[in-house]
Amino acid sequence: MSEKISIGLRGWRFDEDEVFTETGEVRPFDEISDDTRRRLVRLSAIFNGPCDACWLIHGDENIEQCNVAAAVYGEPLNEAVLCDEHEPDFLYWFREEGGAEYAETDEFEDAFHEWFLDGGRAPEGYGGLEHVDTDPRDLPEPELPDPEEFADEEDEEDHEEKRIDLRNMEFDRDYPTGGDT
Repeated sequence: MSEKISIGLRGWRFDEDEVFTETGEVRPFDEISDDTRRRLVRLSAIFNGPCDACWLIHGDENIEQCNVAAAVYGEPLNEAVLCDEHEPDFLYWFREEGGAEYAETDEFEDAFHEWFLDGGRAPEGYGGLEHVDTDPRDLPEPELPDPEEFADEEDEEDHEEKRIDLRNMEFDRDYPTGGDT
């Protein structure tokens, strides 16, 4: 049975056998599910980035004051990226302040940001999650497409389903919907 693991940031959980071979190498992308591919590509863009809550406090002008992200929650391109200091704030919002109702919705990230900007914080001493870190800053380096190109494709208004050949980055717009290859 495969173990669930976090890669690079806590929060998103991956099936270890789906991402890694028996020898610990990253599997070829055509052997990984679409959802896992999306998360891995997005992870490469947000890894070592600023915490959302810190960014809301300091802004782009003082981005150097932001803590580096340690956890990610939500869906790719609609996630909350948090440092150790602000992860309990997010968890409190999600568990106690109705944040769970935004799970898997387009309002998820904005709803957390609004709550935080309105002064929402976890009470002093609010417990987060227990984590087991083997090497939390060690991110494998698979062959990934350019995250900005991926985001541009995700944001297209026609939302036409496409198949991406990650070996040469060719897009096939005639890929039938509903299939999982």
